[in-house]
Amino acid sequence: MRGIGDVLAVGGYRLGWGAVRRLPERTAYTAFDRIADLTVARGGKGVQRLRSNYAKVRPELSEPELDALVRAGMRSYMRYYCEAFRLPDRTQAELAASVRVVGDAPVRAEIEAGRPVVCFLGHLGNWDLAGAWGTRAIAPVVTVAERLKPEEVYAEFLAFRESLGMTILPLTGGGDVFAQLRGHLARPVLMPLLADRDLTARGVEVDLCGHRTSMAAGPAALSLANGAALFPVSIHYEPVERPSWRHRIVITFHDRVTVPQGGATRAKAVAMTQQCADALGTAIREHTQDWHMLQRVFLEDLEDAPRTDRPKGVYGAEPRAGHGDEVRR
Repeated sequence: MRGIGDVLAVGGYRLGWGAVRRLPERTAYTAFDRIADLTVARGGKGVQRLRSNYAKVRPELSEPELDALVRAGMRSYMRYYCEAFRLPDRTQAELAASVRVVGDAPVRAEIEAGRPVVCFLGHLGNWDLAGAWGTRAIAPVVTVAERLKPEEVYAEFLAFRESLGMTILPLTGGGDVFAQLRGHLARPVLMPLLADRDLTARGVEVDLCGHRTSMAAGPAALSLANGAALFPVSIHYEPVERPSWRHRIVITFHDRVTVPQGGATRAKAVAMTQQCADALGTAIREHTQDWHMLQRVFLEDLEDAPRTDRPKGVYGAEPRAGHGDEVRR
């Protein structure tokens, strides 16, 4: 039997997709700003973790400055949800007006040459909006989604993302996802993978903003296995001049990751992932409020974390036996 929490979660998401889509745009975004402010005022675990992560990447901030940054960060996080609920109703013109892109010429050149592109994303901005734009403006988008609980919520998110034109593979429970991703890389697709937080206990250790963390090896492993170009990608919000309360996302394709000439596969994967971490680290420092990281991410925090908060050891976009298995070790 399902618990009352599952029932409320499913009902809440369905209410969001229904009611929020019918609200006037300004009313909807203002309401989510208020929700964000109330959430910060309550100061729950998610807010405390957001504050801790922000303090690590922006140590120069005073306490009042950090307070303001956390408030802006939670507003950015809630903006993501408001946009997600309203995204299926966006016209093609509205979608195009919601995005500004930087550095996409090398990516388009790869696609036009018939080659796929793997993108290393962080939890920055609105990656669903970016995926919807990318699949229309550049190439078909193929990505992975973590299974949510309850299952009905995962099904709602899956249907939502597929309605935007993206191909979504489940992180777990759907077979060898790494092999499936490799199969999709046989054609010119855009493959964005959220990888700034390892979910496996098998990621690679890198430096992020001066702190050790573990990031997913999947993007680098796929690039090495298929020869696909790998690009770090960051996303942040910027206000639109008129009306002043509206925002759009800026998608930045950073420089293509360089593949080391020599060394073992694992060493190459670590070096490539570090290049991605460096690019994301710069973006996180510049647009900290748009880094939606409400979980433990730095190794120093994970050492004292309850066992339930630690990576579970199942990340489908990692190499299996026969697919560069040494990366996992």
